[in-house]
Amino acid sequence: QVRLVESGGGLVQAGGSLRLSCAASVRTRTSYTMGWFRQAPEKERELVATINWDGSTSYYADSVKGRFTISRDGAENSVYLQMNNLKPEDTAVYYCAAGFATMNPRSDEIVYWGQGTQVTASS
Repeated sequence: QVRLVESGGGLVQAGGSLRLSCAASVRTRTSYTMGWFRQAPEKERELVATINWDGSTSYYADSVKGRFTISRDGAENSVYLQMNNLKPEDTAVYYCAAGFATMNPRSDEIVYWGQGTQVTASS
């Protein structure tokens, strides 16, 4: 069983920045892709960004391209999400995800979820 623990959420003004971190308890199995989803109130959980096993390939939702950057530290089994120029529409609970094989997974393809961390960008 893989445990994912997120940290780094909070409240910022629009235009501000936050950095989310996710630490995995153990190295996940093969196809070691990790990523971030988010879920706003009364909306479906949506993919934000993913990164492959060695960090050489990443995927971003159109809504965050140019503002968010995903990275990972393989030695630490950790993944990060740097969020710049936050907008009120970025307000959501952000979930770390692991245990999937593709760069653009559906939420029902995710094997492991973190507990979520709240990000709020106020206008």
